[in-house]
Parts: sequence; C-alpha cells; structure tokens
Amino acid sequence: MLITIDDVLSSEELANVRGLLADSGWVSGQVTAGAQAALVKNNQQIPEDAPQLPELRRIVLGALQRNPLFFTAALPLKILPPFFNRYAGSSNTYGLHTDNAMRLSGDGQYVRADVSATLFLSDPESYEGGELVIQDAAGRREIKLKAGSVVVYPSSYLHEVTPVTRGERLGCFMFMQSMVRDVDQRRILFDMDMALLQLRQNFGEIPSVVSLTGVYHNLLREWAES
Repeated sequence: MLITIDDVLSSEELANVRGLLADSGWVSGQVTAGAQAALVKNNQQIPEDAPQLPELRRIVLGALQRNPLFFTAALPLKILPPFFNRYAGSSNTYGLHTDNAMRLSGDGQYVRADVSATLFLSDPESYEGGELVIQDAAGRREIKLKAGSVVVYPSSYLHEVTPVTRGERLGCFMFMQSMVRDVDQRRILFDMDMALLQLRQNFGEIPSVVSLTGVYHNLLREWAES
C-alpha cells in the first residue's frame, strides 16, 4: 500500500525546516545503513548530535500527528525519530535496498519497521533526478512530490533513490511500527475508512454508516496490537 499525502507541512513549517537545514552540518548517510544498504547508500544526513535536530523532529512529528490521512494510512503505534538527508554533488544516490525489519530507538528498545515514509523538502523543479523508486505489486513506481508532501509505504518494499544530477534534494525519512502489522489488513482498513468518509459527506451519520463504522472498529480491534 503506497499512499501520497500533499501539504503535510505548512508553508511556514517548510520554511523553518529549510532554514534549520541550511545551518546544519552533514555526515555520510552510511551512519544509519545496515550492512547490505551500506553497499549502495551514497548520500548525507544530519548527525544525531546536531543542535538543530530536536527542533526539526518536533516540527515534522507535530505535522504528522495532526494529519488524519497519515494516521489512517500508517496506523502508527511507535514512530522512530525522523532523519534528514541530502542528495547532491558526489553524494547523490541510494541504490536498490529494503529497510531493516528492526530499528533501535533512542531509549535502546527495538521497534519493528512496518511502515516507511519520505517527506520531500525540496521543490521538484530545483533538482533533476532524485526520484524515489518503489517496487510494489503494481510494478515500478517513481515518486517525486512537491515540497512538504509525504509518501507512506511498507518498509518491506524494495526501493531506491535515483542519482541527483542537478541541484539538491533535501528530505526527511522515518520508520514506524504500525498497530496493524499486516499490509493487506492495513489496506482494507484504509479503504474502508476512506469509503466511510465519503459516505458521511454524502449522506451524514445515517444508520448504515454508523453500522459500518462499527465494523471498521471491530476489525481494528481484532487486528491491532498495542
């Protein structure tokens, strides 16, 4: 299940994030790469000790938490602190890989990575290349969103970032453990939630909508972990 969400960041938040990134230093992106990914990862990241990082994470997490579409797509139980990366110059690509199943959180606990997300921070016209290419059941999907928008997809999908041949691609990426670990079950719940939203807009809280809402929550109760 691959979902794109526009305008997750407001224009003010996007400007703040860009300003903080402009004042940040960069290190090799391999600091968070697993053994396999390290062979194909050639980008840069904000280091964990960067003074700007807590504020950057606060802005992004706050924007995600107020976005209902993000919640229904990911059904997040735990969200690891976001990372920020840069593709430019000779550090401009990330080859085909899959994300590690388990991620270590800041408190030393392991979190299962069910869902990955990439938040685009550069205007697509400002750079060439840099598409996030995701392989799913529909085939090869090339994603290049406007700044402030996010793509959410299963961490199990193979994906890559094509070389940036002009300009600079700034982004934020993150991993989360979903309340519903099975991707097909998450898709069913997402489709049902979107259908219920449309029914409410068209007909209001009629008895059949109330009944179907109960079905949604009973499925979530059956499938969710907490």
